[in-house]
Amino acid sequence: MKKTLIPSIILTTVLFVLLGGIYPLVLWGIAQVAPNAGEGFIVESNKGKQYTNIGQSFTTEAYFWSRPSAVDYNAAGSGASNKAATNAAYLAEVEQRIADFSRLNPTVQKEEIPVDLVTASGSGLDPHISVQAARVQIARVAVHRGIEASRLEQLVTAQTQHPLLGVFGPQTVNVLALNMALDALQ
Repeated sequence: MKKTLIPSIILTTVLFVLLGGIYPLVLWGIAQVAPNAGEGFIVESNKGKQYTNIGQSFTTEAYFWSRPSAVDYNAAGSGASNKAATNAAYLAEVEQRIADFSRLNPTVQKEEIPVDLVTASGSGLDPHISVQAARVQIARVAVHRGIEASRLEQLVTAQTQHPLLGVFGPQTVNVLALNMALDALQ
């Protein structure tokens, strides 16, 4: 017993110091040289401080909408619903989102609704939507803002973020940045 107990205690102590002390300090040090000292990307608006790297809830018809969130956009507890795509309750929730979107966006056919507007991301905090998800909302926003759709199309194009190095990931639009630019138009 002594033969295995002492090595076990030593290994536990070494791992505790390494993973509980040194590793977090190294990550904290790396964060200090990151933009904004690892505190996220904060912008000031008339609504106060907001984080552009955390999804925000936009529900009025005069704004572009974000992805739904399984955690109600609470950054303290990110996560998905963990319901399978075949779960009856999940399917009903997605169908309700599609119905709500269709009701408020009558010019968009059901099959044209991008999946990212009716399903939450894995973290529930994704601040981005696809370019197509932004474009299908242009008609609604144009009507409620009294802005020409072509001007909103230009705004979406200007706010489009391209893949890393041109190949890693899809083109996306940060919803908060897009809505702030939308407010700046007026």
